[in-house]
Amino acid sequence: MKQYLKRYAQNFDYPLFFTVLLLSLFGLVMIYSSSMMVAIVREEQAPDYFYLKQVKNLTVAFLAFLVAAIFPYKHYANKNIMLLLTVILVVLFTWLKVAGFGAEEVGSQSWIIVPGLGNFQPSEYAKLFIILYFAAAFYRKAQKYTFEKLQPTEIFYPIFLWILVVASVAFETDLGAVIILCGIAISVVAASGIPFKIFWKFFGVLGAFGGIILTLLFAFKGQVLTEKRMGRIQSYFNPFDYEDTIGHQVVNGYYAIGGGGLEGRGLGQSIQKLGYLPEPHTDFIMAIIMEELGIWGVLIVISGLGFIVFKGISIALRTKDPLARMIAAGISCWIAWQTFINLGGVTGIIPLTGVTLPFISYGGTSIILLSLAMGILVNISMFEKVARKSSQS
Repeated sequence: MKQYLKRYAQNFDYPLFFTVLLLSLFGLVMIYSSSMMVAIVREEQAPDYFYLKQVKNLTVAFLAFLVAAIFPYKHYANKNIMLLLTVILVVLFTWLKVAGFGAEEVGSQSWIIVPGLGNFQPSEYAKLFIILYFAAAFYRKAQKYTFEKLQPTEIFYPIFLWILVVASVAFETDLGAVIILCGIAISVVAASGIPFKIFWKFFGVLGAFGGIILTLLFAFKGQVLTEKRMGRIQSYFNPFDYEDTIGHQVVNGYYAIGGGGLEGRGLGQSIQKLGYLPEPHTDFIMAIIMEELGIWGVLIVISGLGFIVFKGISIALRTKDPLARMIAAGISCWIAWQTFINLGGVTGIIPLTGVTLPFISYGGTSIILLSLAMGILVNISMFEKVARKSSQS
């Protein structure tokens, strides 16, 4: 163990770690700035209410990062680990169905209350689970068969499990998470190394099941396409026509972005956070960053997240281990898709989905699971460096 830790310290991915750390600390500052009015008026708490809660979240997230960074990633292909992760997933979604909440507040039944931890969002766990489970399943199959002979029917269980997860998340009406889960699954399969022809067969199976899911969703559209969700689609096309109702958040986000200009109003000087923007510290925190810090704040966030995605893809391309490649590609895709969906909703490129901005937005479940993912990526990076040095010597 001592030798492992020594080798680990010598090959630790410091650029990736410090990028995640700086983004998280930057997010902490912006959460304090953007949430003060919400804390006072809506929660009837001190101005630093959300800031202090996020400090606790970051403490837990740091511990999660350390554990994941030290734990050898190859163990995720172990059958017992796969079973444990699956059991946790089933328990969380069953718990959510029985005692979930959030539909009354934000139109999405997405949270459960875990004693001692507070609110927990199972869909965030589902993102990391799909990456690890798909990567492990394909890796184990690759040990038995060549990918040229692998058929979609031989990986029935991962596909079936993916369908159940996507359907469960969709019926929470967390449509942003559904898009991310689909992107993650495709990226992991694409990184597995299967031939292009087989990949399209697999993609066809996913598409067929996806069509069935869409049919079911529209059959129960009253449960999935709720009035709030339909309002977001309507406000996407004509936000200023619904400025006083369903387009209120989008329009005030535009005011925040336009009000900041190139240089911004100054840290803490946002106007839109003073009761105009309903969720300034969660999915619309980038609008506040733009208003207060202008183009420089945007560059900090985009550069940091872009570096993480670039680093993950680089690790996936360099490693010769298919398990490491699939996990690294899946994590990179997760960060990239979630960033695009959040920024796309804030800027009006796509409809709002309520997805948070990675490492920046307030949220305990998000920062903890993302930190776990970063710990796994750092661990893969360390093993990749060791393998590269060994091959060169």
